[in-house]
Amino acid sequence: MEIRPFRGWRYRPVRGKDISPFLAPPYDVLSAQDKQELLARSDKNIVAVDMPYVPPKELGPDEVYQEAARRLEQWKADGVLVQDSAPCVYLYEQTYQWAGRTCVRTALIAGVRATAFGQDVMPHEHTFAGPKADRLKLMQLTRMQLSPIFGFYRDDTGQVVEIVKDVTRTEPTAQGELRGVTEKVWALNKGAALRKLGDLLAVKKVYIADGHHRYTTAMNYRDQLLAEGRIDSEHEANFVQFALVSRDDPGMRILPTHRILRGLTSDFSLGKLIQATPEFCWRRCNFREADLADADAFLAPYGQAAMAFIESKPTELWVARLEKPEAMREAAPDQLQAWRELDVAILHKLIIDKAMAPWRTEQTGIEYTPDGTLVASTMKQGKAQLGVCLQATALESVQTIADAGAVMPHKSTYFYPKLATGIVLKPIE
Repeated sequence: MEIRPFRGWRYRPVRGKDISPFLAPPYDVLSAQDKQELLARSDKNIVAVDMPYVPPKELGPDEVYQEAARRLEQWKADGVLVQDSAPCVYLYEQTYQWAGRTCVRTALIAGVRATAFGQDVMPHEHTFAGPKADRLKLMQLTRMQLSPIFGFYRDDTGQVVEIVKDVTRTEPTAQGELRGVTEKVWALNKGAALRKLGDLLAVKKVYIADGHHRYTTAMNYRDQLLAEGRIDSEHEANFVQFALVSRDDPGMRILPTHRILRGLTSDFSLGKLIQATPEFCWRRCNFREADLADADAFLAPYGQAAMAFIESKPTELWVARLEKPEAMREAAPDQLQAWRELDVAILHKLIIDKAMAPWRTEQTGIEYTPDGTLVASTMKQGKAQLGVCLQATALESVQTIADAGAVMPHKSTYFYPKLATGIVLKPIE
């Protein structure tokens, strides 16, 4: 991949180096209530610009995007946002707690030349038209990339990480707190270090962890300008803001994405589902003793792709594991073996799509969450018909499937923690 430093726009801290009031999670994990809570911290919070239409799954009216662009320009004019005087690469560190441990993940934020999927940039998800239309309208009017795409790369020699560590040993230029995560940022504009990073990353591919819609949007925006002859190949719109994380970073974490199902027929029961799935080995467990806050730890002793199924009235928990892998070869003959071994693929192909077909209706819906405790409490309270807790998808599986030009099943990965929006904004003009 080809990286390029850029003159980012950043929030002027409110006191000391604190930018907490201005930060927000990515737009696609926020609700209308989340937006109001963030704006209560500051009316200058980035969510006011980044999420002009709720929900952001489809294109909203023109005026909401126009207002977002006007607001952004006003913040720049008022000095709420200040542009760096020289092109920089930004170092971005997130410190968080997981399973009683303090974890640190470090990213390098830079512009990455936009290339077609499968060249330097590797996807692992499908994208949908609605979110892309919303993001494109916002980009056209703000002429800014408001948040980085989350990507990972292989740093087998550790040379990139060493340069990053040298910088992050110094005092950050800004920092904040967002939902229990400490966010720190450094600006690097030393020519020798930037050239070294460019040379090291030139031979790397970047794998999109999160942000497929935003990357595709940036490509569409660039392609339109090129087709109209308004830019050349070196224009800033050719470079998409990425937060690049080493695949082997100790803070790199994928959480499982669990499922909560509602809208099945009234005669559905877990017992009937067990009878309809002879390809699986089922084992009943004590629900009261099952700690699903860390579903990986609970399910690991049962083997790869083991998953927990919970029903209410009475609340019961069973662990299932596929015992006949040939069933997946028959159900998905055109897929990679690595794809057929994913627990999300097994769950949907053999259970939700096939075995549960007699109980599905037009009202059947699936809620997705990385919170195993939420799944357990939902089922205990009788607020759904079936909860399914999965193990996290391995990063190696994501890379293998992306390298083969395939895509993961829907909602296969949840990279944690999410990148904060508002750390740095990248101009595309």
